[in-house]
Amino acid sequence: MTAEPVMEPAKAMDPVDLLIAFEEASDEPIRPQYIEGMVIVPPQPDDEHNDLGAELYFQLRSAGFRLAGFGNGYRYGPKGEETRALLIPDFYVRHRRPSDVDEAYRKARKGWYPVDMLVLAGEVTSSNHEVGSGPKYRAHAAAGVPVHVLIHRKEDKAYAFSDPVSHEGDPRYKTTSEVKLGDPLPLPSPYPALDTSAPLRG
Repeated sequence: MTAEPVMEPAKAMDPVDLLIAFEEASDEPIRPQYIEGMVIVPPQPDDEHNDLGAELYFQLRSAGFRLAGFGNGYRYGPKGEETRALLIPDFYVRHRRPSDVDEAYRKARKGWYPVDMLVLAGEVTSSNHEVGSGPKYRAHAAAGVPVHVLIHRKEDKAYAFSDPVSHEGDPRYKTTSEVKLGDPLPLPSPYPALDTSAPLRG
């Protein structure tokens, strides 16, 4: 496995099947994602990456957001349209538990839930910081995920983006909060400010 994510343009195959083919061809466990027409195979996360994601998930869960989680994959594709993104946030908050309809959706799409379950998606950058701050940011905005949290390890900053919009085909968030990593990161109501110093304290 290389230190940088593998990014390959997708062919005519359904993106869900394409990711399954990538997983089956790999000698190591991988969790590929599909964003902006590309298959992205992130590098194996290091301990700091996982610790940051777990700490922020724990804070949300401890604040009463019982639907905070990690590990599930989500598909973005407007009704009747092809798959536009297959995303696995490092941590997230859903607005509902999976219903029978959601489980049927997941079964039909071979493991991917509908992205409209998410109200917050969080990313911790890996060795290729552009993936988390570029394609995943735009994919969450395009899918209408209300809040996108980004822990940018290279910049040593934390961001909270909210109010997704698409202007002339350019998906983005209208509102941004930015702090130095280590300072409290304010999130929109009803979420608590995230303590970004906890992971640094060890």
